[in-house]
Amino acid sequence: MPIRERRCATLGLALAAVLFLLPLLLVRAGPVPLEDEALLPPATLPIDRTPAAITASRDSGRPVRLQRADGTVEEMTMDAYLWGVVAAEMPASFEEEALKAQACAARTYAAGLQARGSKHPDADLCDDSRCCQAYTDRDDALLRWGLSAQLYADKITNAVEGTDGLGVLYQGSPIQAVFFSSAAGKTADAVEVWGSSVDYLKSVDSPEGDEVPNYHSQVVLAPDDLKAQALAVWPGADFSGGPETWLQDVSYTASGVVSGLKLGGVSVSGGEVRNAFALRSACFQVKWDGEHFVFDVTGYGHGVGMSQYGANAMAKEGRGFRDILTWYYTGTEVDHLW
Repeated sequence: MPIRERRCATLGLALAAVLFLLPLLLVRAGPVPLEDEALLPPATLPIDRTPAAITASRDSGRPVRLQRADGTVEEMTMDAYLWGVVAAEMPASFEEEALKAQACAARTYAAGLQARGSKHPDADLCDDSRCCQAYTDRDDALLRWGLSAQLYADKITNAVEGTDGLGVLYQGSPIQAVFFSSAAGKTADAVEVWGSSVDYLKSVDSPEGDEVPNYHSQVVLAPDDLKAQALAVWPGADFSGGPETWLQDVSYTASGVVSGLKLGGVSVSGGEVRNAFALRSACFQVKWDGEHFVFDVTGYGHGVGMSQYGANAMAKEGRGFRDILTWYYTGTEVDHLW
């Protein structure tokens, strides 16, 4: 073969070898360095695949009829209702596990009323906390939260969605999931406050303390004011003696709640005194200082069931919402209501 033809053949073989080996060299070169990832085109979904279906929320399929303050009845889904309840009943700044516990308690309370029958003929619940549960519209809550609106809204949404359909059960049935703001070291037994024993509403330790706003409060009443307010509730009371004789025989339960006393000779409960004189709780000490009656009060609310500030303290300690609920509601379990 002439030299010129041999050179051409050699060059052709070399070129073929390069073309054959080039893909192998590129494969072994490894992934694109991290600093160059921004240069890659965005990923796209293969045309033969579709996103996984989103599972429907349990709460979104559950209707709630809510009676508003003006008497109108509004129908909404359970998740929308619970968002408004949690926003109204518990500070949105609380720990997420505490907010989840509140969402479960509110869901359970609503489920119980739906199952047992409501006191409202055309609605399941009303938006009055003195009767059912408080409720606030989303727009009102966002306005109240100001610069924290988005953060707080997301926290409450996560609390409701993160406990979707879950409630507190005792022997397979939803409980009366009552709750209140803060306790004086212990919650109260239902029998101490309402006169009826409930297996799951027992007194338990509650870890909140002086971090609670207005944890200690005071009500001071002049004799004429106390007499007038008392007679409006107990018209048979006798205030003929000196003021130092008007309040006698104060007794306390193991949880520190006033179980009873004599007011103007009439036997009354601590809860009745709380309502008559607008005290924050029935956990109080009372004294006559020579000029006024002084009520020193600890905590806020009726004291039975879940303490909201106690739940937040437990959440700060790392306890989950299930632990919080089963602590405050003795002998219960957390499971799906629907």
